[in-house]
Amino acid sequence: MKVENYDVVVVGAGPGGYVAAIRAAQLGLRTAIVEKSELGGICLNWGCIPTKAMLRSADVLRLMRQASQFGIKAAEPEPDLQAIVARSRKVAAQLQRGVGHLMKKNGITVINGHARLAGRGRLSITSGSAETHVAAKHIVLATGARARSLPGLDAQADSVWYYREALTPSRLPKSMLVVGAGAIGIEFASFYHALGVEVHVVEMADRVLPVEDAEVSDYVAQALRKQGMTLHLGSGIAGKQRHAGGWNIKLDGTGSKEIDVEVVLVAAGIVGNVEGLGLEGTGVRVEKSHIVTDSYGATGEPGVYAIGDVAGAPWLAHKASHEAMVCIEKIAGLQPQPIDVNRIPACTYSHPQVAHVGLTEQQARDAGRPVRVGKFPFAANGKAIALGETDGFVKVVFDADSGELIGAHMVGDEVTEMIQGYVVATELETTEAELMHTIFPHPTQSEAMHEAVLSAYGRGLHY
Repeated sequence: MKVENYDVVVVGAGPGGYVAAIRAAQLGLRTAIVEKSELGGICLNWGCIPTKAMLRSADVLRLMRQASQFGIKAAEPEPDLQAIVARSRKVAAQLQRGVGHLMKKNGITVINGHARLAGRGRLSITSGSAETHVAAKHIVLATGARARSLPGLDAQADSVWYYREALTPSRLPKSMLVVGAGAIGIEFASFYHALGVEVHVVEMADRVLPVEDAEVSDYVAQALRKQGMTLHLGSGIAGKQRHAGGWNIKLDGTGSKEIDVEVVLVAAGIVGNVEGLGLEGTGVRVEKSHIVTDSYGATGEPGVYAIGDVAGAPWLAHKASHEAMVCIEKIAGLQPQPIDVNRIPACTYSHPQVAHVGLTEQQARDAGRPVRVGKFPFAANGKAIALGETDGFVKVVFDADSGELIGAHMVGDEVTEMIQGYVVATELETTEAELMHTIFPHPTQSEAMHEAVLSAYGRGLHY
């Protein structure tokens, strides 16, 4: 049997895998990538990108409904679900083709099939009944993760949705229970509520978006309730009964009650794709469905690495891509800087949007750090008022001794585009002095970022 030899073989072509392959090729390493499904992985095809396309449609719908506030006369808009879905799938398909072009441009061999370790430096790849083998000095596992399934709630196109069903609905239900109030759950809740669905959200934690700063979580919860969503926090599913019209769900905890909904949408976390990789008998260690690595992606098995969602939290596409570059550059003999998780931004594209980088106020206090906290509401920002987008605020957390910016938290319109300013600041270990001295353009929503810094030191100007 002929065995092709490579310097690097990447397993999985998501935002971690395909970036790893590109960087390896750039560094002159003979590279192949194995993907059993679609180039771009879940993120591009069934996650980050198509959800944002659908949420954009929801944003347009909201804005059109508010047209009269801007002096515009327009007929009452109606969502066209199938057109929204079709646009979302078209966007994903366009980007998938783009990844294919990047593989070709960089001279990367693309192999379709399921790969598993087959001895030191070897992979067996199956596609249908065919099996091939490849050899590589370095094997990078970037197999990603999948939605955590719940017992008794298997995916059903008519009544139980996970992300795939939620992205390709054939109908718009009248009512829905979203299980999980993390970023994915709240994004889907925002989308379907905008289209007129009665939305309930159940969450075991006592607040929505539990990883966010408590003030941000509280603000989002108030906003969602004001929009008309029903939140069942500190609650779980105690019982469920399928009936002709959907589901009868019994909730326990602080929100004990029964509700009837047409569809249950499950967004209760993710599980790493570690099965079928041939990890048995190797030095690769798995904990809670995720592969354990060092700060450069190396596992306990020589020549085997893992990056992205399969390597653990935070489960973010941009974290996977950056891990890919760090891993490959280390393989190539360079000296990359390991990722500092406190400098990885996170965004939720709900309505309102949420973004953060660094420590929450509570995390900083729990770590024993003296803090200075500043806040500024968009209601006092000229550009936000002109846009009619005055909900939300910017919050910053500084180390009181050194003045270093150690956390930034935002909720409001397009804050996911604004957070990068603070991300750069944290990477540069910026203090309040540099941020105060920085000139922010007027009129922009970003001025709220400057004002929040000033507020932390008692120098706020416009609030």
